[in-house]
Amino acid sequence: MNLNNNKFKPGLYCVATPIGNMGDISFRAIKILQESDLILCEDTRVSKKILQKFEINKRLISNHKFNENKNLEKVIEVLKNNKIVSLVSDAGTPAVSDPGKILIKECIKNKINIFPIPGASAVSSAISISGFSDNFYFCGFLPEKQTQVKKLFKNLSLLDSSIIFFVSPNKLDKRIIDIKEFFLDRNIVICREITKYHEEYIRSSVKELSNVNFSRKGEITVVISEVNKSRLSFKELQESDKKKINKLINKMSIKDIVKKVSQDREIPKKLIYNYCLSLKNEN
Repeated sequence: MNLNNNKFKPGLYCVATPIGNMGDISFRAIKILQESDLILCEDTRVSKKILQKFEINKRLISNHKFNENKNLEKVIEVLKNNKIVSLVSDAGTPAVSDPGKILIKECIKNKINIFPIPGASAVSSAISISGFSDNFYFCGFLPEKQTQVKKLFKNLSLLDSSIIFFVSPNKLDKRIIDIKEFFLDRNIVICREITKYHEEYIRSSVKELSNVNFSRKGEITVVISEVNKSRLSFKELQESDKKKINKLINKMSIKDIVKKVSQDREIPKKLIYNYCLSLKNEN
């Protein structure tokens, strides 16, 4: 294949780099990096390994969330002089849960060409092997605070689509209780170290998630399935469910009753909640 005939126009190129396995870099990615007048990267130490691997000797500038505003003016000036600038992240597709959006918006404002050089992405890789719906919502890295996570999960639980997020192994351990609270009826795939030597894919129901063992090392992409359609067939509670709720209604809050009954038997929470309300109104 002769790549020398590929002409690159001046502008900003968002270049996807491998998320683990160096063999996943594309021919076009190598070519545009070779042709670049300037390469913006998160960590020069990480990007130098890629450049050295493919014998690319180009000027690197560190461009991360703490300095991208500071870099903006000089990078735009370079681009206005009809140069080629490549934007890369430490791994995967730039500006997807990584720095770059500020520069891209400024390029749009200044009518500077922006081109994608597609390639590796943990998001598309994870959804492709999940077996879940390809109608998905990606929410990036989970928030730090549990209150923020709960608010996010509450909103996401209303979506009948697959849900993808990034999280560290230790933080995932702390969020299992929240995942079970809002997605108990769904399935889950924990993708760890995608494309790397120790990659693994753990499949489970959310209900059994507490029994799942996974390494506390590496990077994790989580995929939660769409709503389990079998549960949508519920239209009313069984008499046994009603008797159980009747016994609990004066002993527990509606929230706790919903949680307990839905855990004991996979029943839509809305049915339990509405029945509890009807009992309260009768009283």
